[in-house]
Order: sequence, then structure tokens, then C-alpha cells
Amino acid sequence: MKKLPLLLLLLMGTSITLSAQTNVDALKNQAIDRVEKHSADLIALSDDIWEYAEIAFKENQSAKALADFAEMHGFTVKRGVGEIPTAFTAEYSRGDGPTIGIMGEFDALPGLSQETKPFKSPLVESAPGHGCGHNLFGVASLGAAITIKEMIESGEFEGTIRFYGTPAEEKFFGKLWMIRAGLFDDIDVMMDWHPSAETSANVQSSLALVDFLVEFYGQAAHASGDPWNGRSAGDALELYTDGINMYREHIKPTVRIHYHIQDAGKVVNVVPDYSKIWVRVRDTKRAGMQEVYERVMAMAEGAAIMANVEHQVSLISGIHEVLPNRTGGAALQANLETLGTIEYTPEEEEFAKAIQRATGKEEVGIDMEINPLKETAEHPMGGSTDVGDVSFVAPTIRLGVTTAPKGTPWHSWAVVATGGMSIGHKGLVYASKALSMTMVDLFTNPELIEQVKAEFHERKGDYEYEGMIPPGPPPLDFEQ
Repeated sequence: MKKLPLLLLLLMGTSITLSAQTNVDALKNQAIDRVEKHSADLIALSDDIWEYAEIAFKENQSAKALADFAEMHGFTVKRGVGEIPTAFTAEYSRGDGPTIGIMGEFDALPGLSQETKPFKSPLVESAPGHGCGHNLFGVASLGAAITIKEMIESGEFEGTIRFYGTPAEEKFFGKLWMIRAGLFDDIDVMMDWHPSAETSANVQSSLALVDFLVEFYGQAAHASGDPWNGRSAGDALELYTDGINMYREHIKPTVRIHYHIQDAGKVVNVVPDYSKIWVRVRDTKRAGMQEVYERVMAMAEGAAIMANVEHQVSLISGIHEVLPNRTGGAALQANLETLGTIEYTPEEEEFAKAIQRATGKEEVGIDMEINPLKETAEHPMGGSTDVGDVSFVAPTIRLGVTTAPKGTPWHSWAVVATGGMSIGHKGLVYASKALSMTMVDLFTNPELIEQVKAEFHERKGDYEYEGMIPPGPPPLDFEQ
């Protein structure tokens, strides 16, 4: 047999490559169509969870709605995993292939109840509301999982898709107990997204955090009649907060310290024998956070000594910063650019500007751009998430999608308002499509998975992950 000319071989190789890419593009178009087919049901489910608005570890209706929906679509559901009644997994598997996970949150925040109006108007005074858009988060992720499940079922590719229903992200960080239960150990790549005021592949880290309580125990006495017989837990608490506030001058700019006084005594004419304060310490790196945490714990002991009282420090939980993955982010970015921008109606734009007026922001409307892949900052500022801990266990690809107007204060009534109407709904459907398309890449391209894993191992290095939670079950009965 004669050797084929070099040009012919090159043309054949190009043809094969183009054919393979054409097939992947067709699969992505199929994924988009499948999400669209489910969009009305996904929006209705999101609105149900928006109305339930349940806080950490109390998301009984929300978790049931999501788990039931997954079961109805042919997933094998395991409920109450990780010793958390509202945590669950939903899995579908066929043939050989990778195991791809996708996370969904669904807890609300206290005191943010709000109607779908562009001004502050609680549905129920002081009730919870979805001020972080988690009613959209869990549903969009489940929509993407359903899409991939249907494609595996129809023979488009093989492998396992697993949805994680992860409760209590806002307060106790439920993923920590799910990690401790080994639920993420066999994942090849994890997918994650979050509602945002812009659309972008998220290749940034977050802040490591530790959550703890400090309690002081003294001796009650009459505040006027015999105060010398009292040992004031209230004095200890004041000394402690003074210490924290003086320390702020001497910490690095990447550090954040917050506290909430939960009990400082009941009446003015009694020297209080008990006080309690909830404290958080954050930094862009776990090591930096740990150093400040140890110092702030030592301050509690000092305050107790000065007030002549006893004290106790109780760890609630602590989380890692996110380990970014630029390789996965680049694949996701390409899919965002293929999808294009979300289009909004004039009515939606006016709603957005009314939100901005009501919150004192510039009236610029909604950010409709697909933001370019940004450089990964060494010390980003912002919030914290227990996704960080998952990202140290499995390589994690992250996404942010516009669900609220630009400049909207997060964890506020304004995010609740847009999350229950069409602006949030459009972000939900868009996120589900982008996540599905990226999972098509993962299921059809083993080399991409290996590259994502290689970056994960390079960034993690020889660090041995250890979750920062106390022994025993999660604090399900913690006073909210």
C-alpha cells in the first residue's frame, strides 16, 4: 500500500477534528434545547423555594421540593446525608465515564422578606428572604443535572451525573459535614455557580472564615445595693469587644473581624452573670485567618481575667478559601461567549433602575455583558463560601450569572425582589444552559478533565485538607 501524501493526511486530520467539534457543538445545542424545554417547570420550582424562604438547617420544604423534582426525573435520591435532614444527593449513572458533580444551595437569610417590587416592601415583617438568590442557585444546578442525565440516558455519552443539595451555606456551612461523610470523594470535577450582578466564569478565590461563640460566666448581684458582690460577664464582653476593635489597627488589610452580641444581660439593675458574643474572623488565606483566630481567642481569655469571670470558646465551623481553576474557567468562558448575552425588556430595565434608585446606586440598569476571563487575584476581597472546602477536595469550576441589577447590595431586600421575578428567572435559565454546555465538554473530552485535575493538584500542592468543624453532628438545634 502506497503512503498517502502528507497534504492528504493533514486534510484528513483536519476533517476528523472538524467532525468531532461539530458533534460536540450539536450536543451543546441539544443541551440548550433541553434546558429550554424544562424552563417553565424550573422557574415554577424556583418561585416555590423563593416563597418557602427557609433558613439554615430548617429548609424542609425547599429540600423536599428539589429532591422530589429530581426523583420525578429519574434520579436515585439519597436524603438526609451527612447527618443533615435537609441535605441530599441525586444521581444517575450509565456505562463507563467520569463522575461529574454539581452543587445547589437553597437556604434563605433572616429578616429579608420582600415582595417582587422595586422598593422595600416585606411580604411578612421580619421573615426570611432569599437575599443571596439561592432559590435560583439550587434549581438552575438541578436543571443542568437533569439535562445531562437525559443525554446520558439517550446514549449521547456515558458516566455519572450527581447533584448535591447543600443546605445551610449562609450560616453553618453544611458542605463541611457532607465532606466529612465522604460524599465528594469520588468526584472527577465539580460544577458550581452563584447569582451575581454580572456574568462571568469565576476564577477568583474567596475569604477563609472561622465562626465561633465566646461566653462569659460571672456572679450576679444587685447593681446598686451590693455591686461589689458581683462579677460582671457584661464587663468581660465589653473588654473583649474593646480588645477586638483596638486590634483592628494592627491586622493586615486582607483580614475582616465581625461580631454580634447575642446576650449582654437582661435588666439594668442586675450585674449580669452571663454574656455571649458570636464572632467571625476572615482572611484571604486559611493560614492568615488561623493566626488572627488564635489571637482573638487569647483576647477572650484576657477579658475574662480582667473581669474576674470564667469564659468558654466554642467553635461552630470554619471554611477554606476557594481554590480557583482557570482551566475549567476557560472552558466555561468559551460557552458563555457562544451563548451570548441575556436580553432584557424595557420593563425589566426600568425595574432594575428603580431598584438602584431605592438603594442609592447609579441608575445604570442591568449588566448585560459577558465579562472576559479575569486574572486570578492573589488577595481578592468579598465574601466566603463553603464551596471553598469542596474545591480542596475536588477540582471545582465556578460561574456567576446576572440575576440582579448592577451595584445591588447583596444580602438585601433588593436581591430578594429580583430573584422572584423575570430578571432572576432569566439568570436561572441562562446558568443552567452554561453549566450544561460545560458538562458536555467534560463528558466528551477526557483530556480536559485531566487538565482540570492537573491544575487542581498543582494549586493544592502537598496541603492536606482538614475540615474545621467540631466533632459530633451538625448544630441542627442551634439558636438562630
